[in-house]
Amino acid sequence: MARRETEPPEQETLRRWEREQAQLKANVIEEDTEEWQKDSTFAGLERVGGVDLSYVKGNDTVACASLVVLSYPELEVLYEDCQMVTVSAPYLAGYLAFREVPFLVEAAQRLQEREPGLRPQVLLVDGNGVLHHRGFGVACHLGVLTDLPCIGVAKNLLQVDGLAKDEQHKGQIRDLQMGGDVFPLRGTSGRVLGMALRSYNKSTKPIYVSVGHRTCLESAVRLVQSCCRYRIPEPIRQADIRSREYIRTHLSSPLGGTSPGPGRKEEAEPKHYFGPRKTLPSPSVNLGLPPPMESELQEVSTGQRDSPSTPGTQGTS
Repeated sequence: MARRETEPPEQETLRRWEREQAQLKANVIEEDTEEWQKDSTFAGLERVGGVDLSYVKGNDTVACASLVVLSYPELEVLYEDCQMVTVSAPYLAGYLAFREVPFLVEAAQRLQEREPGLRPQVLLVDGNGVLHHRGFGVACHLGVLTDLPCIGVAKNLLQVDGLAKDEQHKGQIRDLQMGGDVFPLRGTSGRVLGMALRSYNKSTKPIYVSVGHRTCLESAVRLVQSCCRYRIPEPIRQADIRSREYIRTHLSSPLGGTSPGPGRKEEAEPKHYFGPRKTLPSPSVNLGLPPPMESELQEVSTGQRDSPSTPGTQGTS
């Protein structure tokens, strides 16, 4: 006991998170639980959510948490919630969810309180699910806490269980000829942890799809593919665009400039948008943003989550 009392705070936090992560992981469901998932066209699915946390450049404690809800299959924005947050939990590789998920859960709770009819039937998460060091990434964490079907979508391969960006992997990517083509991410354990997906024809880089909660991998891949107008699925892309725009609009310095001090900006009121139920606006018109170029879409948001890199820089979880 005396030894543990002298451990540095980071080690104490790590031990606590290890226990909590293991407890939460026991609740993950890696199979379809909804009727709409059983239909080849997802009949009955009307609302798809996307979440993202965009950090102010140069400051890994100030970020904008964003939740959007899109109509399905039209993929038009019905609801958005952007709010500046202070990220105070330490960054420990493999435990990014403990830094970020609480703010996303709060956003989901605000939606439930303000507009329960727009509650998403599934969430797409910028990060990984079971494709993770201990099989419990941010998409699993958020799914278990919200009890919503969740899918992890990462822009870069998290190299776990023997997965590597080696020549074999690069060759498999080259073999993806058109949108919808996939190959399995099978670890040395023999388990398929996810799928590499060429999300649309013009994209040369795949995205990495993994189960978060209450979905099977096949359904997850089909849904992500159906949500892609560009490389990144539209719910995540819109969450990222709107969070970065919110930072640019509400902070004294633009994203990419000098970051503000820690704490919530009092003048930056949370943004809530409720789209009309029938005639829906174009997302780009609502924000006054031009359609993105493919080069902009390939590295949206903060990069791959839950890698050993610092939050807000290249790398994911």
